[in-house]
Amino acid sequence: MTAPELPAWADLLASLLVVAGSLLALIGSFGLLRLRELFARIHAPTLGATLGLGCILLASMLVASMQEHRFIFQEILIALFMVATSPITAMLLMRAGIYRRRTDRKKK
Repeated sequence: MTAPELPAWADLLASLLVVAGSLLALIGSFGLLRLRELFARIHAPTLGATLGLGCILLASMLVASMQEHRFIFQEILIALFMVATSPITAMLLMRAGIYRRRTDRKKK
């Protein structure tokens, strides 16, 4: 079964959102490699991954609603899980870093 063609504006917007999401994720990855401090190294990929995935999900929602005329339930669930788990994971990693820093200072 072939799907109907996307309008040109929707195709362009979806392409721009995918490219923007990929660039945001790439910038976050470079931040992980470039930054020295633990907290900055955690912060950059968390923001890059969350915002990058958000842009890609918006593109997926646009294509799914325009081309397939379906409800975008899967994309909404992915966005909810990402928004819920990514900051919590970053917070727990930062707490572990704080705890490790405190124990290292006590040993000295």
